[in-house]
Amino acid sequence: MRDLLAVIVGALVGTGLRFGLDTLIPHGDDEFPVSTLLINIVGSFALGFVVARVWPTASAWLKAGLGPGLIGTFTTFSAVAVSIVALSHEDLLWLAVIYLVLSVALGFLAAFAGIRLGARPGRDVEKVTE
Repeated sequence: MRDLLAVIVGALVGTGLRFGLDTLIPHGDDEFPVSTLLINIVGSFALGFVVARVWPTASAWLKAGLGPGLIGTFTTFSAVAVSIVALSHEDLLWLAVIYLVLSVALGFLAAFAGIRLGARPGRDVEKVTE
């Protein structure tokens, strides 16, 4: 029950943060979705950092609240997919492809950077991701 409550609280915060950034950086269907890209890059970095820094000693409820709760609702693959379909529908296939490539590449780089920065000194990064 504690894990579920942590996910619910984390989800409320993550969803609020996402909505706030989408409101600050709006975009139409025919525009590059900057807010979604930034959100997913920041979220990838944050999850990588948290996995490296917090996971080794965190309780199950904290992992649930931070991972699927907070960061899982802050970032979203469905928003990426909808943006790609919307750009394609507006005959902006080249922009959709650029967005997809940037989302995947920068997301991986951000996660890698988060794990690297979150790893404690003297601890192998490979052990963090096992």
